[in-house]
Amino acid sequence: MSSLPRRAKVKVQTVVSKDEFSSFSELSSASEDDKEDSAWEPQKKVPRSRKLPVSKESKPKRVPRVKKNTLQMSDGLAGVAVKEELNSSVAIADADLEDRKNKLDTMQTLKTAKTKRKNSAQSPSARRTKKLKVDEETSKASSLESGSNSTETPSTSAMWEGECKKEENEDDFPCSQSPLKKVKTEVCPQGQPVRFPANADNIKEEVEMNWDIVQVLSERASIELWVCANIIRLFNDDNTIPFIIRYRKELINNLDADSLREVRQTLEELRAVAKKAHSTIQKIKKEGKMSECLLKALLNCKTFEELEHVSAPYKTGSKGTKAQRAKQLGLEGAARTLLENPGELNLLSYIRPNVKGLSTLQDIETGVQHILADMVAKDKDTLDFIRKLCQNRYICIQSSLAKVSSKKVNEKDVDKFQLYQNFSCNIRNIQHHQILAINRGENLKILTVKVNISDGVKNEFCRWCIQNRWRPRGFARPELMKILYNSLDDSFKRLIYPLLCREFRAKLTSDAEKESVMMFGRNLRQLLLTSPVPGRTLMGVDPGYKHGCKLAIISPTSQILHTDVVYLHCGQGFREAEKIKRLLLNFNCSTVVIGNGTACRETEAYFADLIMKNYFAPLDVVYCIVSEAGASIYSVSPEANKEMPGLDPNLRSAVSIARRVQDPLAELVKIEPKHIGVGMYQHDVSQTLLKATLDSVVEECVSFVGVDINICSEVLLRHIAGLNANRAKSIIEWREKNGPFINREQLKKVKGLGPKSFQQCAGFIRVNQDYIRTFCSQQTESAGEIQGVAVTSSAGVEVTTEKQGKKRSRTAVSVVLKPNPLDQTCIHPESYDIAMRFLSFIGGTLCEIGKPEMQQKINSFLEKEGIEKIAERLQTTVHTLQVIIDGLSQPESFDFRTDFDKPDFKRSIVCLEDLQVGTVLTGKVENATLFGIFVDIGVGRSGLIPIRNVTEAKLSKTKKRRSLGLGPGERVEVRVLNIDIPRSRITLDLIRVL
Repeated sequence: MSSLPRRAKVKVQTVVSKDEFSSFSELSSASEDDKEDSAWEPQKKVPRSRKLPVSKESKPKRVPRVKKNTLQMSDGLAGVAVKEELNSSVAIADADLEDRKNKLDTMQTLKTAKTKRKNSAQSPSARRTKKLKVDEETSKASSLESGSNSTETPSTSAMWEGECKKEENEDDFPCSQSPLKKVKTEVCPQGQPVRFPANADNIKEEVEMNWDIVQVLSERASIELWVCANIIRLFNDDNTIPFIIRYRKELINNLDADSLREVRQTLEELRAVAKKAHSTIQKIKKEGKMSECLLKALLNCKTFEELEHVSAPYKTGSKGTKAQRAKQLGLEGAARTLLENPGELNLLSYIRPNVKGLSTLQDIETGVQHILADMVAKDKDTLDFIRKLCQNRYICIQSSLAKVSSKKVNEKDVDKFQLYQNFSCNIRNIQHHQILAINRGENLKILTVKVNISDGVKNEFCRWCIQNRWRPRGFARPELMKILYNSLDDSFKRLIYPLLCREFRAKLTSDAEKESVMMFGRNLRQLLLTSPVPGRTLMGVDPGYKHGCKLAIISPTSQILHTDVVYLHCGQGFREAEKIKRLLLNFNCSTVVIGNGTACRETEAYFADLIMKNYFAPLDVVYCIVSEAGASIYSVSPEANKEMPGLDPNLRSAVSIARRVQDPLAELVKIEPKHIGVGMYQHDVSQTLLKATLDSVVEECVSFVGVDINICSEVLLRHIAGLNANRAKSIIEWREKNGPFINREQLKKVKGLGPKSFQQCAGFIRVNQDYIRTFCSQQTESAGEIQGVAVTSSAGVEVTTEKQGKKRSRTAVSVVLKPNPLDQTCIHPESYDIAMRFLSFIGGTLCEIGKPEMQQKINSFLEKEGIEKIAERLQTTVHTLQVIIDGLSQPESFDFRTDFDKPDFKRSIVCLEDLQVGTVLTGKVENATLFGIFVDIGVGRSGLIPIRNVTEAKLSKTKKRRSLGLGPGERVEVRVLNIDIPRSRITLDLIRVL
């Protein structure tokens, strides 16, 4: 590492003492790696032109460590430190740009100083992980300088955010100083336009490889380079997917959440490969086995399979390859001479009668052959050729029944794989679910799987090698050419073919797993966004035989009104009917929700019979079946015990079943997503990938629906973008201690919720204005009576609540905050200024938000001006303006889940025996897989619509769709194609989506 960073550090120390910035958050900076790192990783330099001119006289004396809430700072540096986070938009004026560059320089130097103090306590690996962000800051500074004359394009995106990672409460700052982190919460607090610098594609990664991560990511994800560069920067800045999808849409070219999630997975894979390559290089270097060719080969690896292939011979404990043993015998020179100057090669001169491996000419030929085979198999051009060749040839994957099947294997399990006992398919045409099925059969020792590459591929490969890449540079005698032919044959069979098989299998499995996880995510989203059924009193029924059916009646606000147990299937059905009728009449409940577990069918028949007889008159009772997957696990969880203390776990299940209809999202987020059970081969896929994807889908759904900050539960709140369990807990504690949140700005007062977290979560948190108006009026009256202070509704009036004294730095005053009607919308606080200007354009007021007159004003203004021109006038993007228009137009209680299907309420039951081929029925989608759609048609067994019968023409065009296929909860009209009663299988054809 050059000495320049050290000079920068020394200069900063002359300006500020070590303790003066102790309350600042930790900032990432370039750190010195060990010598082995610098041997292969490109040096990263700090720009030389940016230095702080400091005189010797300005050096202050060392002061003792001060308390955390006391910030000692000279007036001259106060402004500089405040700008540390870069939370202001890039101005268009040249003067502003020049000013901004100076602040960036200062920030870079401050970071370097901070890091020097931290380096001694950090591990080398921790230090290496901090390289990326400093490089980005450095490139940002230079790009601002180079791009100062460029034309700005409108964009509301906050691109270069240097938010502090460590988030502290504003109480840590004295009243005389403005809290540094509160000055700015994002790069463009007013939603002003910012653009990426001209060199946006130049992204420095923590571990440098011989390939560009943006380029490779673009190729693998089939997305434009500039979009990939933007996505990497957004994720590097800790932005969440919901925030990017809603508020940074123009930067990702309108990608949806699933695509963005896929790009993130691919990015993480590439970084994992680079990290593993880096650690492998360090390991081999320590063993002293590193060569220039090996280093280049390792840095070229883009997949784990390639990395494994290159590094396998150098693993600790490895016996070494045949080629390595031949090289130890000194035959490497003979192999190279055969290729470079075959006329001078005399193999007889290598014979050593007393040395094993060199005793005969045959041994020497074999040794040379092994070395040549290894050189061919490790050559990048050769591997590229064979991979390209395989893309244009027929390569199939075959599975057959294992010859030596384990005695422990169940016959039923063998029957399940009947389709794959003599299976063959082109790897380009094989379906994802088939790969997962074959893999499962192989893991159970039921199937044997192999990849078949034709001999034509091998022959063409050998011909190309002899004629092009591995052709000797001079005339080679026939016996030497035979060695070369044998080497190519051996290399293909022993080294290249197994590598290709591993690569094909790994790629197929990886793609199948990803698709399976994405399918699970789509199904989960559809389930979470099922339309709620508010305003009803519901009876939840958890069916059972011996232990009875558990009942729970809940109010329209999800409060538990009554719980009970009835025994419907033990000969006491008639006696219990009277009890159920009395409960329904007492609580005026006309909707029964039955879980789909054990005894569901019998319980459904019981209620359907009573309803058909009009037994519950005058109530018009209906029932629906709901999935109870995960209810039992939740009922014994600490979360359920905290929510329903003292209630029997079996009765908790009934409560959960009822709440799943009343508000599916709020109830299902309490359950670990993988227990909801709407996936395919979920136990065979990567559990890490599955958990990350499902958690991300839950976060996306909860964020897009939004939560009312003053009434939502802690469980729901922790799934909001930018929040976690600790922050959600802090918000609830603040609410209980200080009363309801008046506006979004108060979130900044919550301990642990810093600028970045606020930026990510603010747009998804709602503050109900009716609730706040009621609370504010009560608060104003009580404040006036008790304290005798005239309190007005303006935001600037202070009410002194503490004595003046030494502790004045700790929240000495409380401010009566003014509610902001924009806080009930999906508009982000960073765009409030634009929203207010837009309101002034159309002549609207905040009081009209969500009302028909607001919609009329917006429509007439849009017709007159056009959305593009308005966005240009407001200096913002069309996407941001559309979010503002949506926020101003939507009514206060708007819930976009109402566009989705409600549960299917029924009054009668159908039996499997009643079905006939050709019968047309309506049903509800239970699960969607890669091979078909399972539909509940009310006969106790789900029917399957094969995927070939689900065509785009049959899917609904009018209603909003979350994905191209069908998802759980959707109502469909189907025709029965086939009924297999012995195997209880029903094949259906999709007629239309209802």
